[in-house]
Amino acid sequence: MRGRVRLPSCIAALRAQTFRDFEIVVIDNASADGSQEWLAEQGDVRVIRNERNVGFAAACNQGIRASEAPFVALLNDDVRAEPGWLQALLDGTAPGVGAVASLMLFAAQPEIVQCAGICLDRAAIAWERLAGRPAADASQSCEVFGASGGACLYRRAMLDEIGLLDEEFFAYQEDVDLAWRAQCAGWCCRYAPGARALHDVSATSGAGSPFKHRLQGRNKIWMILKNAPLWDWPVIAFYDFAAVVYAGLVRGEWAHLRGRVEALRRTRVMMHARRSRRLVSGSDALVAPWKVRERFHVL
Repeated sequence: MRGRVRLPSCIAALRAQTFRDFEIVVIDNASADGSQEWLAEQGDVRVIRNERNVGFAAACNQGIRASEAPFVALLNDDVRAEPGWLQALLDGTAPGVGAVASLMLFAAQPEIVQCAGICLDRAAIAWERLAGRPAADASQSCEVFGASGGACLYRRAMLDEIGLLDEEFFAYQEDVDLAWRAQCAGWCCRYAPGARALHDVSATSGAGSPFKHRLQGRNKIWMILKNAPLWDWPVIAFYDFAAVVYAGLVRGEWAHLRGRVEALRRTRVMMHARRSRRLVSGSDALVAPWKVRERFHVL
């Protein structure tokens, strides 16, 4: 974590929540920017310190395991939640809802949507729902494929059933993978427009960095191996190949390709995870994302 500059506003926003019955748990991923010293002075914040950066997924899992509440909210240090954020998330937890997605707005342009839930298409391409649209266009509550891990709420009963974020992913796409697993298990995700939060996008890892592109490329392949129906693999392969070629030849970005090559070295592990989940669920059926889209009528 390198969030010393952003932590005070993030924590202050949590302290200003209208819903009061919650605990703040901060995972410090081996920060060296003064975050640890500042956090030590915050008497109402529980801090778990790591001696090395274990990644976003593992750090979030640490926080989830350290708590016992029936619901757990995730919030990046580069996100500032508005006062009604947590209450709006909790209001969306109807029976059968395993996750609730926030309305994430660009911090520099709070009238523009950054993310209003996660979408996924037949080519296993995930994107932020309504990104770039006016906030007024995102005023309706609805079911969505999944929630961005940057600001969301998970039901513990769902996590107990399907497992936590996949720590192999380190960072990026782990929330999409979890959403897909949740859909396969019959849990749905609700979008709560009242759960507003301002996001300073990619403030931690850097927007468009080779590091981010490599992990996104690697984790997308892992997500596909774990979740995508086999009959969709040819379609996915075609579009994925085209995307890698375009990024490399047109934009000169080869980190996506390096990530995909790296992913193939762990094919056996991901296929084992796929088989293990199917054995636990007792079903060979995996959710086709475009069928989820048709059910939700939101894409």
